[in-house]
Amino acid sequence: MLYAAEGGGGAGGLTPILMIALLFGVMYFMMIRPQQKRRKQAEAMQSALGPGDEVVTIGGLYGTVTGVDDDTVLLEVAPGVQTRYARPAIARVVTRAEQSEPTEQVTEDADVKE
Repeated sequence: MLYAAEGGGGAGGLTPILMIALLFGVMYFMMIRPQQKRRKQAEAMQSALGPGDEVVTIGGLYGTVTGVDDDTVLLEVAPGVQTRYARPAIARVVTRAEQSEPTEQVTEDADVKE
């Protein structure tokens, strides 16, 4: 009878370990992984900043990027007023500067009869 009571308790020791592992797995996929993804997206956005982009800082200040350095961004917040911010202080890009692409002008050759 004593032997039967000890044999049934062996499987019960593995259950708490599996529950803790499952909890860590859920925490990783629900919290850590999405946070890493957002951080990578923010770094990509901040590295792609260029002159002419309209941005919003983390403090809510709207401005237009006039210059970009390695770790700072120069914003024009009013005509003639420029301020310098750290790249991580840029929360989002409102509008991107339009890239000027060379356009080909199509001209039709007129038949000239002499």
